Amino acid sequence: MGGFFGVVSDGPCNPDLFYGIDYHSHLGTKRGGMVTIDHNLFHRSIHNIENSYFRTKFEEDLAKFTGNMGIGVISDTDAQPIVVNSHLGRFAIVTVAKINNISELEQDCLAKNQQFTELSSGSTNPTELIALMITQGRDFVDGIQNVYHKVKGSCSMLILTDDGIIAARDYYGRTPIVIGKKGGSYALSFDCHSFANLDYSIEQFVGPGEVTKVTLNGVQQLLAPNPKMQICSFLWIYYGYPTSEYEGVNVENTRYMYGYEMGRNDDIEADMVSAIPDSGIGMALGYAMGKQIPYRRGIVKYTPTWSRSFMPVTQESREHVARMKLLPNTTVLKGQRIVFCDDSIVRGTQLRDNVKKLYGYGAKEVHIRISCPPLTYGCPFLNFSASKTEMELITRRVIEELEGDSTKNLHLYCDDSTKEYANMVELIRKHLGVDTLKFNRLETIAKAIGLPKERVCTHCFDGSSYGE
Repeated sequence: MGGFFGVVSDGPCNPDLFYGIDYHSHLGTKRGGMVTIDHNLFHRSIHNIENSYFRTKFEEDLAKFTGNMGIGVISDTDAQPIVVNSHLGRFAIVTVAKINNISELEQDCLAKNQQFTELSSGSTNPTELIALMITQGRDFVDGIQNVYHKVKGSCSMLILTDDGIIAARDYYGRTPIVIGKKGGSYALSFDCHSFANLDYSIEQFVGPGEVTKVTLNGVQQLLAPNPKMQICSFLWIYYGYPTSEYEGVNVENTRYMYGYEMGRNDDIEADMVSAIPDSGIGMALGYAMGKQIPYRRGIVKYTPTWSRSFMPVTQESREHVARMKLLPNTTVLKGQRIVFCDDSIVRGTQLRDNVKKLYGYGAKEVHIRISCPPLTYGCPFLNFSASKTEMELITRRVIEELEGDSTKNLHLYCDDSTKEYANMVELIRKHLGVDTLKFNRLETIAKAIGLPKERVCTHCFDGSSYGE
């Protein structure tokens, strides 16, 4: 996916900018970039971070990033930031976007005699495409609205100008932007957990489709928010850091409630609950309280050197990362009836391999509990994973086994009250080789988040979202 961070400071911005960007490293592993402006001069660097951390790549460059305003990004797709000179003036831009109609938009720009210079692996750089679409407008707001009207998918952005930073959140608010304040300085962030150690406090959550401009004089609204919102529910399930908040709703509290609701309604007998770390931990703690059984760390993640396993491009490398970074605590596991909590099941291969190991290390019973409903649809709005087709989802492969057609009766397989849903879950259980398997209900997800169902995107569970 990716995440961005920006600073408008009453002093040099580079220390806060450097650490703020680094705090988004959990959202991407391919490229990092940052840019500042000082007396109308842009200072920019972009580095490949696939084999190293953001801090190690940018630490030596830090002194060159002079000025009191800057933006930066951790990107899992294209090289960013892009710096542009246009009739709107000079500006730099970073995006978090998934553009499904990029070829169509590329041809539209070429037909307007615009040109592309920043290619990513030989293809059009999505952030440069967004920049060119913005320059088609009479002003920045008109250009951003051009993006909102034409992009199929999602796009949030920060734009660095000579007099401030413009923040434009995706039209349906699928991804977040939060503004923080520290004295006379401001920060703009995808993930507000980045504020705490930099001493910023949350000032406001930018609304869906809202455009704001942040200067040392304060925050100015340039475009009112869209009344409709479809913020991604997976921010609370998986992506978000435990201390983050989206729309004022804390990630860790939400994950805890996922587990608590499931635990207090679960009728199995078990000795302990554990988690597939990290995003399953909050749920497991809640499950332990709801079920009134102890939480134990049966699996521990070795964090110093291993990336998130959904990031690598090939299935083989994903499985290798997943296998190497999780360490079993064999003494804790042996002879126990264990409930293991995890955030989701995408392909099922990692979880199946983990389950085999758990039995091999002496677990008596293994019961898997998943914090969200089954993933039945691919996500057209975010770069959620490296999956290329919906047939990589274990649910679709199982539905094809049951129906002979992976697209048949999907509405029935999304409804946890139907026999089709029960048959699907049972077949997934058999594929995983566990004693029992349960997923959380969609109603539990909505209740734990606390926002109206229609304001949360649940497309991957029920295909219900709009605005593709």
